[in-house]
Parts: sequence; C-alpha cells; structure tokens
Amino acid sequence: MQVAVLLFARLKELVGSAAVTLTIPSAGTVADIRAALGDAYPQTQPLLAHLLIAVDKEYAAPDTRVLPTSEVVCFPPVSGG
Repeated sequence: MQVAVLLFARLKELVGSAAVTLTIPSAGTVADIRAALGDAYPQTQPLLAHLLIAVDKEYAAPDTRVLPTSEVVCFPPVSGG
C-alpha cells in the first residue's frame, strides 16, 4: 500500500521535500515506514534510529499499524536550549 508521509526539519532538507509517498506492506507498521524511508532515501539512514513518528496525531511505537488513510509525520531529533 502507499502511504503519504510528512517530513520536518533536517529530514525535509535531506529528502528535498516536505512530503513523500512510501510503499509498505498492506499490513504495514511504523517500522515499515522507517525501513521504506531509508530504502527510498539512503541519505536519511543516519537519522532513522532516532526518528519520532506520529500516526494520526499520536506518537507511535514501531509495531503501530498504518492504514492508507493514516496521517504519518516524521520528526528527526532536534537539539537546542
């Protein structure tokens, strides 16, 4: 299935777009989103282990199911004070 994913901050810069469409298995999870992002955009791989991923406005665990209609948002780690 295809899922639209919104990207922010450094992740958006690395990909060159604020949104991408990723293909994941029909019973896909957040872990599949992370893997598909790394496969499609290898330059994001250093950030993948630390991404915060939200599904339908709630932070999601790796095993959280994703539907084609889900709102998926990825936030890379940020620092500051």
